[in-house]
Amino acid sequence: MIRKIALKNIGYKPLNTVLCLALLTFSVSIITLIVILQKDIEEKFQNDLRDIDLVMGAKGSPLQLVLSALYHVDAPTGNIKLAEAKKIMNSPIVEQAIPLAYGDSYNGYRILGTEQAYLQKYDAELEAGNWFDKDMEAILGANVAVASGLKIGDTFVGTHGDVEGGHLHEDHKYTVEGILRSNHSVIDNLVLTNIPSVWRVHSSQQDGGSKEPSHEEHHHDEEHHESHQHDHPESHEPGHDNHEEKIIADSMDITAVLMNFKTKMALLNMPRTINEQTSMQAVNPGMEINRLFSLIGIGATTLRMIAGGIMLISGFSIFFILYNRMEDRKYELALLRAVGYRPVRLLYLLLWEGIILSISGYFLGVFLSRAGLWFINKKASADFHMVFSSYYHSSEAWIFLLTIGVGILATLLPAIRAMRMNVSRVLAEN
Repeated sequence: MIRKIALKNIGYKPLNTVLCLALLTFSVSIITLIVILQKDIEEKFQNDLRDIDLVMGAKGSPLQLVLSALYHVDAPTGNIKLAEAKKIMNSPIVEQAIPLAYGDSYNGYRILGTEQAYLQKYDAELEAGNWFDKDMEAILGANVAVASGLKIGDTFVGTHGDVEGGHLHEDHKYTVEGILRSNHSVIDNLVLTNIPSVWRVHSSQQDGGSKEPSHEEHHHDEEHHESHQHDHPESHEPGHDNHEEKIIADSMDITAVLMNFKTKMALLNMPRTINEQTSMQAVNPGMEINRLFSLIGIGATTLRMIAGGIMLISGFSIFFILYNRMEDRKYELALLRAVGYRPVRLLYLLLWEGIILSISGYFLGVFLSRAGLWFINKKASADFHMVFSSYYHSSEAWIFLLTIGVGILATLLPAIRAMRMNVSRVLAEN
């Protein structure tokens, strides 16, 4: 009964009700959207970090190097000579070093030349086909396979650069050798091949020579490959039979190296050695990502404060609307008291009005936040191949409690005033 009366009272002045709901809806939607985006970004970045101690690449912006080499969402800072990089990679203090070479893309997805250790680093598993073993063989990440529609045995050509519409390398076709199972990591959005394939496509553009290096000009780096390879279960050893004889050309370029060290002391000393004594730079990815999160956090905190201000304004709106409505409803409330309503029941009645407004504003805000997330996902998927989750986050429960609290506090003073009214005087005046 009380809830039915509360619903009718809320509809008594619809414009005031709509104003309260609009303010609550916008504040809830902004806070919810910020919480979802910030949490998802942090989880995705931490998941793709994979305990990598150091990223080595060309000098330039440290953050740009990390974003391009680890997350593949930025252009690289440049190329480095493999011969120079191997002096660091072969150091006895290095536990693992994974070279990366890129510069092309397919339908906006980056084509990455690397070693099998990279696949093992990200726990890659095949959905279909085989691991790449020869030049110009490629493995598609799960999202790439879905977006492109390519199947095992299909061929495709890369586009120079990271965006669609660039120069097509039509003379060098890749063959789809395998498709990876989705594991919600960065490899879902990559086309993976071996490094000589990347060199072959760019052989005429490499500083090391105008021709593609022949087998006689290459030399095997079997010892290096074995020294930086971890033992993994057989299900995670793609292409094991032939990959030990991977062809490496020291005169060619690579883009970056992902490194792990045997001791913490080595991790502390090696970056300074690389930065001061070589033409390359070394970056601790964890430090750069924490710095990025701190910058994002400032913006997110500012937006949360704005949304909190809007929610506070909506709370005051509910308060003033209910407080002013008391003047119009004094006779009605006095009649309820006269027919037997106790003051506590009047308190419940007015509190229910605030709670109903708060709950309605919360769910409208959640709906609006999901609509906003849908538009953000369309843009993020096209530009960064990143999709944010739309499922219910545990932190949204706290937003719900906060919204209910605002509604109750805004209603409390008018409710107490209604409880203390002089019934006989109000009835006599009317």
